[in-house]
Amino acid sequence: MTPAKILYVDDEAMALKYFERLVSPLAPVLTAGSVEEGRAVLLAHGADVAVLVCDQRMPGERGNELLRHAREYYPGIVRMLTTAYSELGDAIEAINTGEIYRYINKPWELESLRADLKNALELAALRSERDGLMRDKLLAQQSRLLANRLAALLMVGSAVHVGAHDQALYRFAEAARAVGGAEPQVDWHRWDHADLLQAEALRGASIAALLREAVQALGPRVDPAAALQALARSVGGEVSGDGVLVADAAVFTALLVSPAGQAPTAAQCAWLAWLLWQDGQARVTPAQGGWLVRPAAPEALRTDWLADAMERLGKDPA
Repeated sequence: MTPAKILYVDDEAMALKYFERLVSPLAPVLTAGSVEEGRAVLLAHGADVAVLVCDQRMPGERGNELLRHAREYYPGIVRMLTTAYSELGDAIEAINTGEIYRYINKPWELESLRADLKNALELAALRSERDGLMRDKLLAQQSRLLANRLAALLMVGSAVHVGAHDQALYRFAEAARAVGGAEPQVDWHRWDHADLLQAEALRGASIAALLREAVQALGPRVDPAAALQALARSVGGEVSGDGVLVADAAVFTALLVSPAGQAPTAAQCAWLAWLLWQDGQARVTPAQGGWLVRPAAPEALRTDWLADAMERLGKDPA
């Protein structure tokens, strides 16, 4: 929802009433009588506030302290300072330090005040739209990276283990979706496209080497009970009945969500290595205290299972 309210902060009760009466036809108005009250209003209603107008001279903290707080914690809010002409130096300093969009002289001139606030509301709406588009763009980029990582793991798995690597990757994706939180950690301001592709390619090569070592270390296939004990040792779980209880959900998602540019570790590869070793014959379900890995028969996979897993992975579990 686009923020649409104006918050006015002033220690003079009459000024608060006058401002609300003048401005309420333009937008809903929230008021506060001090910087401390202003912070409390922002904490409770910050997502609804489009414009913050603050008087400078108040007992205790001055208005620019609240504007500085809003700049740090609510950067989308358009900030304005209202001052008497004698306090113009404070307003100029606030502008120069990036704390405010503009200042309004006291006493107010009605039409000028409304025009300034209307412009501020329009700027806030543009910022909200821009931020929404940026969020959508980042989500799309994260979704593509997640899909690319899953596809790369399938290719790596096929090279590392000639058995049922598709079944293993299917169970791997199924487990990641079951535990949730499969979102790659990427600083999109740092990485351009080519650098990210190179980092991901190098990461894939490292994963392949670690998976190969882990599968070789596990040795020949063993009976289900021994296989569960091997899994418990590999991922730090605990054998519980006919399964292995794993408390840390990151065991199942680390290969998908670890930060771009961070070298993979043997611990992050342990779960997928075990799945490859067991041809994917296991399933993860929620359990008290974590997640339970139990032996499971292989499934007949649809031809589009990978595309379906890519589509579903970034969404919340059903």
